[in-house]
Amino acid sequence: MTVQRLTLSKPSAGIACTVELTGSKSESNRALILNALSKGKVVVENLSSAEDTAVLQKSLHTNAGSYAEQSDGSGLPVINIGPAGTAMRFLSAYFAVTGTETILTGSERMKQRPMSILVDALRELGAEVEYTEKEGFPPLRFHKGFQQKSRKITIRGNVSSQYITALLLVAASLPEGMELHIEGDLTSGPYVEMTLSMLKEAGIEYQWQGPSISILPQQFSSSVITIEPDWSAASYWYSIVALSDKAAIKLPRLKKNSLQGDSRISNIMKDFGVETIFTEKGIEICKESGDIKSNFFDLKDCPDLAQTVIVCCAASGHNATFTGLETLKIKETDRIKALQNELSKIGVNLIEENELYHLDCSGLHFPKSITIKTYEDHRMAMAFAPLALKVAQLGIEEPEVVGKSYPSFWEDLQKAGFFAG
Repeated sequence: MTVQRLTLSKPSAGIACTVELTGSKSESNRALILNALSKGKVVVENLSSAEDTAVLQKSLHTNAGSYAEQSDGSGLPVINIGPAGTAMRFLSAYFAVTGTETILTGSERMKQRPMSILVDALRELGAEVEYTEKEGFPPLRFHKGFQQKSRKITIRGNVSSQYITALLLVAASLPEGMELHIEGDLTSGPYVEMTLSMLKEAGIEYQWQGPSISILPQQFSSSVITIEPDWSAASYWYSIVALSDKAAIKLPRLKKNSLQGDSRISNIMKDFGVETIFTEKGIEICKESGDIKSNFFDLKDCPDLAQTVIVCCAASGHNATFTGLETLKIKETDRIKALQNELSKIGVNLIEENELYHLDCSGLHFPKSITIKTYEDHRMAMAFAPLALKVAQLGIEEPEVVGKSYPSFWEDLQKAGFFAG
């Protein structure tokens, strides 16, 4: 049964708990593509329990047609990945270069998320891809067979890094390999670095010189990729500690030298008075002081942390300026508008000025009860959940949306002493 609304209230005392986080969705989804391209030579352990990962795995591990939820009348299988943006980008590259004849579609919001940059690149490589509805957007039809036409591809760096990653993941499987030229500044660079590190772990060599990444055609090595817990999921616990009077939370198996760009949350939250202690078993985060030091945050390399950091600043009454948020408008929802709408409920304004976003907390107040809309966006639900430490009754609409990346989030909050009903 679908839960329409969940109400959170804060613990009566300080927070002290251990939280076992699911595997990284970002690492898991990359590893699944490598497993499929290598025909099982690359083994994946500690896979994420996120719905996005389950959808991608199901799409890859079934024969074309057996995962068809519908047909377009021509008999072609139609694979519906729902709201899973990573699956849409990664599967597009996989189906294109493996010559898998299918139609790939998603939710109504997914049909509004642009795909032309990736599709143009795949067509330039030699894939036959066409739009079945609106030009530039899913659904996509992939034709049987693939003959490489070009080795050199140019793609803008200030768009979603998932386009770049999708191409890099399949590069070694192309008859001629690929030379990918990144034009302009690279957004979400750590995600590209993660992709290349995982390719190397799977036996794929590459050269990255200046704006160009070159990967020759080569075979995968027999290898095991063990997925680290999700630093994106950890970010919500950092926010909880930052907004608490007293808290100490253990997050096992997180690494200091992580592949995940969102591990930067440990440095960001130093400015919020949160200390991170790295041990052989993982990390412990605890509250040290309450004074926020920074008033400018560049989140270009970690845009998935934006909602967490912005809401934490707002709830702390801390005016700040943010940049690097260009990709937020094409995510599960327009995250800028969603943040503006929901922050207004506590009297905070997020003001857009070209590529800068200013947080004005002069009107901050905490009503006894408010309800947060999630806009079918998992990160909206989890980024605003820590407000339960400031608002007596915090309602969250469509709470099950967290299943996209962190299915046990509400249960973990209850283990930490929050009341959810």
